[in-house]
Amino acid sequence: MAQQFVQAKIKGDKVVVFLKPTCPYCTMAQEVLQKYKFKPGHYECVDISNHSEMDSVQDYFLELTGARTVPRVFIGEECIGGGSDVAALQRSGKLEGMLKSIGALQ
Repeated sequence: MAQQFVQAKIKGDKVVVFLKPTCPYCTMAQEVLQKYKFKPGHYECVDISNHSEMDSVQDYFLELTGARTVPRVFIGEECIGGGSDVAALQRSGKLEGMLKSIGALQ
């Protein structure tokens, strides 16, 4: 069920941040991404902290991405990592190109 939950959220033309609201790295990822103007429906934050299968979801993140931690940020169907990774991509100038490449930006 955890796999279906995650797979149902990630799509080729969408940015998805799986997070917990109390996590500072999750906040960091959201703050970076909020600087961009997304097309409606192409950016979603998914709070897993109250998900009935949170541990299974995080176990699936480990299997899928090599890390169990949040945030797990997906650009399209590719996980680009967590909060520090998103911030680094923005600083390097690569993040905007990645967002444009999937057609998520207005």
